[in-house]
Amino acid sequence: MDVNKMKEMIGFMDPEGRVDEEVFKGIPEELIHRMYRLMIFTRLCNNKALSLQRQGRVGTLASVRGQEAANVGVGLAMEPGDWFLPSFREYGAQFARGVKAIDLFTYWSGDERGIKPPENSRVLPICITVGSHLCHAVGIAMQARIRDEKIAVLSSSGDGSTSQGDFHEALNFAAVYKLPVVFAIQNNGWAISVPFGKQTATETISQKAAAYDIDGARVDGNDVFAVYLTVKRLLDAARNDHRPALIELVTYRMDDHTTADDASRYRKREEVEAWIEKDPIDRLRKFLSRKYGWDEKKEEELQAALTQEVEETVAAFEAESPPEPTDIFNYMYSEEPWHIREQRDEVKRTVGESSR
Repeated sequence: MDVNKMKEMIGFMDPEGRVDEEVFKGIPEELIHRMYRLMIFTRLCNNKALSLQRQGRVGTLASVRGQEAANVGVGLAMEPGDWFLPSFREYGAQFARGVKAIDLFTYWSGDERGIKPPENSRVLPICITVGSHLCHAVGIAMQARIRDEKIAVLSSSGDGSTSQGDFHEALNFAAVYKLPVVFAIQNNGWAISVPFGKQTATETISQKAAAYDIDGARVDGNDVFAVYLTVKRLLDAARNDHRPALIELVTYRMDDHTTADDASRYRKREEVEAWIEKDPIDRLRKFLSRKYGWDEKKEEELQAALTQEVEETVAAFEAESPPEPTDIFNYMYSEEPWHIREQRDEVKRTVGESSR
């Protein structure tokens, strides 16, 4: 394993949108436009949800602004039969996999009906517990190996997840049993208020792959082409050759960790402003302008169409009837035990008394 190669940053598109012609030959123009549309839609949904949160219309939210390329590139790199296990900052990847925006708004409002993935999407519900879903990814990959299914499994999480014991357990198990699983780590520089330099002693996350004798790659996470092509390559290797991999997507969250956080207490304004200059959406817009004649009129039309779609989504979400209080008991056990029945009955009584 060449650790130095694992530490090298893979990037194809510079901040001005310049790309070597050879790089995007394998990416159809239609897919590039889809990437851009998904990235814009993700940011508009994110911004709208932040506004609703400040008004008390949805709950705590983890902003994805600045990480749209890392999200969308990952989501589009997977095959339909692959499994995707998201953390709580993967909206763009979820949209790419068929998750509807109305479901995310429903989930953010505290209604768990919104967490149910689309039928046959092979997307698991959002995992809030940091890093635990890496082990779930390994379990699904083990099942695929036993059944001889030619699929891959991808989990996505933040750099903070690499400090969890689940990270070691998952990578070690995947390596020993040569499972078709890829671990994507979105390194946005901060695990809440803990900077990357205090998260790990290694220079990069990607080089940790060497300790497990698996493939490792470090990617410019604000370059959607680099994300898409690298993740696709490593998913293909996992699917076809049972080679697990660890991918570090170097990106940045422009907003607070969540709406319950105040990042100005631990991050310098200059740092944030420097990363705003590397905005992944601006970068792809410049590329489209250079290569495909993207102009202000097309941009305004797209922004208007997607803004209307977001507004209609919010209107539909807020028109939904509220869930039944007892719904929380419905999907816990295949055969309901006595203590759950008691709790259900107690809730029914409480709701009945409060409505009198």
